[in-house]
Amino acid sequence: AIAGVLVIFSIIALVLSLVKVEDVTLPPTVKYGMVFDAGSSHTSLFVYEWDSDKENDTGVVSQTLSCDVEGQGISSYANDPPKAGDSLRECLEKALKAVPAAKQRDVPAYLGATAGMRLLREQNSSVADQILAEVAKTMQEFPVAFQGARILTGEQEGAYGWITINYLLDSFTKYSPKAHTWLRPEAANIFGALDLGGASTQISFMPEGSMVNWDEGSKLRLYGYNYNIYTHSYLCYGQNEMLKRLAKELIVESPSSTQVDHPCYPRGYKETISLSSFRTSPCTNLSDLGLTPSNRKVTLEGRGNASGCLAAVRKLFNFSACNQRQDCTFDGISQPPVSGQFIAFSAFYYNFKFLNLTQGQSLATVRETIEHFCTRSWEDLSFSYPEEDPERLPKYCANANYILTLLLDAYKFNESSWNNIFFQMKVGSADIGWTLGYMLNLTNVIPAEAPARLKGHLLSFWAAAIAFIIFTLAVGLTALLL
Repeated sequence: AIAGVLVIFSIIALVLSLVKVEDVTLPPTVKYGMVFDAGSSHTSLFVYEWDSDKENDTGVVSQTLSCDVEGQGISSYANDPPKAGDSLRECLEKALKAVPAAKQRDVPAYLGATAGMRLLREQNSSVADQILAEVAKTMQEFPVAFQGARILTGEQEGAYGWITINYLLDSFTKYSPKAHTWLRPEAANIFGALDLGGASTQISFMPEGSMVNWDEGSKLRLYGYNYNIYTHSYLCYGQNEMLKRLAKELIVESPSSTQVDHPCYPRGYKETISLSSFRTSPCTNLSDLGLTPSNRKVTLEGRGNASGCLAAVRKLFNFSACNQRQDCTFDGISQPPVSGQFIAFSAFYYNFKFLNLTQGQSLATVRETIEHFCTRSWEDLSFSYPEEDPERLPKYCANANYILTLLLDAYKFNESSWNNIFFQMKVGSADIGWTLGYMLNLTNVIPAEAPARLKGHLLSFWAAAIAFIIFTLAVGLTALLL
């Protein structure tokens, strides 16, 4: 009987050894990354995730979380650099809650500073370095794979914003339910990017024809394809710096006056500023203007003059440097003709949203709306928009006229191409900005993980083997009982 049982088990072992074994691929793991967008006026943190097996070397990334840091941008802490680092703690703690504890130490974490820090570096590089050092010190206290805090160039900021837009709009890759994979659209519509921040503005797009004759080019490789784009950043032409420069120019025209007319501010509105405030930025250096004493205060009185506002804003651009060249924007900067559709985000979007300007409106309607707004009194505006920030409300007229001048006179959009500009800030649940593009470009650097594999039996063979074992045991036990 014992010999019979041994024979039975020997047969079972032989059968199991003959069952076919194959490699079984485990599902891809999820990877995370976080990027701080340290702008001139505020800082935001974004957390992204993507599968470890990348699509043609580029991760398919989605936004998991966003967090706005309390206070102003990190460049505002020039007099107290440690506070720049401390300001990030709350958002870092919130971000870690969105990442599984076992993965936190592998999460690459970056901070990219933009135009506000570029200006501070020009003014005082040692202070800028101190702020970045304090930021790095804080981020290294958290259980993440800190990868650095650095100042982005304007061209990097523009290129990454362009990547973000085209990724979110499925221009690079799109999921095919039939093929169960991500495919490149056959006739991909590549969008241009228009970004207006507090201290700089960027334009990025794929021009028609070759990029050989243009210096402001970036070469990018995404999802297995190469892209050559034109991108340029204009420092000191961001919204906040423009407003400072405008105020300075108005004061320069009446250097000895303590009260100066401001055509863009609404009638009945007054703002008192100190000349010393202009010294906080290289964009409004007063050293050669003879405005003394530097601590003198000047009151800007609103006049609600729409045409006067547009004329004053136009003076901020050096159009004469182009010598009437059609391939020139201003300040002597060359640019290929704009082509295709564009997404205008950040301050472009927020200003036009406030003025209730929507896609599809003619350029004549846009001009009429802006002109009407500029003629409204401060009393009228305060009553009509009680929830709006009283410091921001009187500046919408100047902002809107600046946007029109930048888009039409500088970048050379016209009546026919105006409706090719789409003003928006989100696509789905994801924010438009440079950070997602930065993360996508970064995933080209992070090696793809080889799919995890295990040795496994095919289900059909394994089921047959189990059935055979049960049958054999039943026969053996029956034989033993008999």
